Amino acid sequence: MLIIVILLGFLIGSFLNVCICRLPYNQSIIIPSSHCSICGAHLKLWDLIPVISYLLLRGSCRYCKATFSSRYLLVEIITAILFSVCFQTYGLTCLFMKAIVLTAFLLIITFIDYDHQLILDKVLLWFSGAGIVINFLTNNLDFEDMLLSSLLGGGLLFIIALVSRGGMGDGDIKFAATLGIWLTWKCLLLVLLLSFVCGGIGGLLLVLFNFKSHKDFIPFGPCMALSAFVTMLYGSEIIIWYLEMLY
Repeated sequence: MLIIVILLGFLIGSFLNVCICRLPYNQSIIIPSSHCSICGAHLKLWDLIPVISYLLLRGSCRYCKATFSSRYLLVEIITAILFSVCFQTYGLTCLFMKAIVLTAFLLIITFIDYDHQLILDKVLLWFSGAGIVINFLTNNLDFEDMLLSSLLGGGLLFIIALVSRGGMGDGDIKFAATLGIWLTWKCLLLVLLLSFVCGGIGGLLLVLFNFKSHKDFIPFGPCMALSAFVTMLYGSEIIIWYLEMLY
């Protein structure tokens, strides 16, 4: 079953690449079909096999030999790895289905925010809708829980944005509010705490390894996404461990 989950991750990762590339430019993720951005040639089915096609073609277009970004391969592999982690944690359950949907949206938000410093409203709208539907279908969180957690997450970052005078973007605030639909308020507080820790460490590493300079804007969305993934899997254990440390 794990092999099937990994293959599913590769397939979903391929679709996520389309979303990451097209959504920031208001392009449809359906039309036109996949094509080379250099020569415009429409890619055939055998050009689109996740991971395998990229490796066989050595990361280039079959028709014009233009080089494709290794990002495509990276997203497919990361998606498969994260899906397999979710499966190992939850097994084939409703929580697994919720986890992989959450993970897919987190990946879209992460890469778009890193590339464009944008967290798109249309992505958050679909993210919110999916969370509401899944929670109602699985009876995981009721409406009051979702509302409380969403207001708490968005409200806290809104206050931080006011105090820091622009240190937090509108997209980050909306993202936190959306995560509140998916997570309990306790887990959401943990997400925010881990996000600031991740932001500090991640920002330092990006500067040290010359991915960013100390003057560059470092997006906060990827930090929240990573923290949300960790909290989804291990949030309860982390909270229990922290409370035991206090008492």
